[in-house]
Amino acid sequence: MKMFSLFAALGILFFSVPSFAQETNQEITPEMKMWMDYMAPGDMHKLLAKSVGEWKGKITMWMAPNTDPVTSEGTAVYEMILGGRYLQSKHSGVFNGMPMDGLGLDAYDNAKKTFYSIWIDNFGTGVMQMAGKYDAATKTITYTGTSVDPMTGQDVKVRETIKFVDDNHSEMEMYMIDGD
Repeated sequence: MKMFSLFAALGILFFSVPSFAQETNQEITPEMKMWMDYMAPGDMHKLLAKSVGEWKGKITMWMAPNTDPVTSEGTAVYEMILGGRYLQSKHSGVFNGMPMDGLGLDAYDNAKKTFYSIWIDNFGTGVMQMAGKYDAATKTITYTGTSVDPMTGQDVKVRETIKFVDDNHSEMEMYMIDGD
């Protein structure tokens, strides 16, 4: 409880400083400006927001090299949360005859100029974590990160790309990376 109170107090301090400065006509210091820039949703958050809505998905997965793919369909609902700073997604479908539910959270860090993505689902108990950059020329975010291999309990490298085809279509590819 004490840690929550400390974090809550720090959050109130950091979020009230910019508004206090504006309300009192106090000069905005460079430090205040940095916080204000860091916390304000920008163009990359607008890019994430293009995914808001209900989506249907067609999933094709290869369980091993040189095997036939397993296909399924699913749905996802995307919404911006916390004042347009994060994109939350809720996915559901059936995969290999089993119900599948997953949650995603995507973010853009204004200071690091980096996208972040985490994924959890009912097919495991681990968390996939990735970071990436946006390529405006191809309209693609390319993430790399780690996920757990349930056979070994060790992290494996993963790569994911999300291409924004148009306002009503996107393509996502995700796969494990062999080797370094």
